[in-house]
Amino acid sequence: MGIFSRLSDIINSNINAILDKAEDPEKIIRMVIQEMEDTLVEVRSSAAKTIADQKDIERRIGKVKKAQAEWEKKAELAISKGRDDLAKGALVEKAKVADMETHLTEELKHLQDALSRIEEDVIKLDAKLREARAKKASIQARHKSVSNQVRVRKNLYDGRIQDAFDRFDKVDARLDRLEGEAEAMTMGRGENLEDQFRELEADDDIEQELAALKAKTAGGSAKKAPASTPAVKKAASK
Repeated sequence: MGIFSRLSDIINSNINAILDKAEDPEKIIRMVIQEMEDTLVEVRSSAAKTIADQKDIERRIGKVKKAQAEWEKKAELAISKGRDDLAKGALVEKAKVADMETHLTEELKHLQDALSRIEEDVIKLDAKLREARAKKASIQARHKSVSNQVRVRKNLYDGRIQDAFDRFDKVDARLDRLEGEAEAMTMGRGENLEDQFRELEADDDIEQELAALKAKTAGGSAKKAPASTPAVKKAASK
């Protein structure tokens, strides 16, 4: 059974209200679109038939007008020949054809009115169909977004992920313990008084060795200086 019972139901429908009452909006919107598409096909098929009927009546009206002209010519011919009886007969046939033209013209007017209403219905139905398709796209997008959120949240609250983080915490705790052990091994091993005096003695030894090395270097330089010549000494004594 369809959602809509007739075309006016579709045109006057409130798609949001229909979906609000539905347990499965995505399924319902698909049904709505399918029914609208089927109805649109039917309405356009009806429009095509109406257009064909309109063309047929227009063609018949053209033939009737031509027949009227022909009967009028026959009446004129009969009058010219002095045959008033034939002229009256021709005018009677012309009147019958004129009545037929009037009837066909009225029928054509009805078809034109019907076709105008069908065109309005097609425009409204097409607008409703576009609205339904846009709603379907919106529902699908929301469904996809919600599905992604559910998947992400399932991953966030997955026990395996929590187990991994727990293992990371254990590794951190082990590293903290090892670092604490390393720091504990150096505790209380600062320099004592004896070590400080030993360093001072070592500094004195180094200073004495440095002074001795400087003296040795200075003595070697003095031995290498050239001796003065006698002439130079004699001049110096004067």
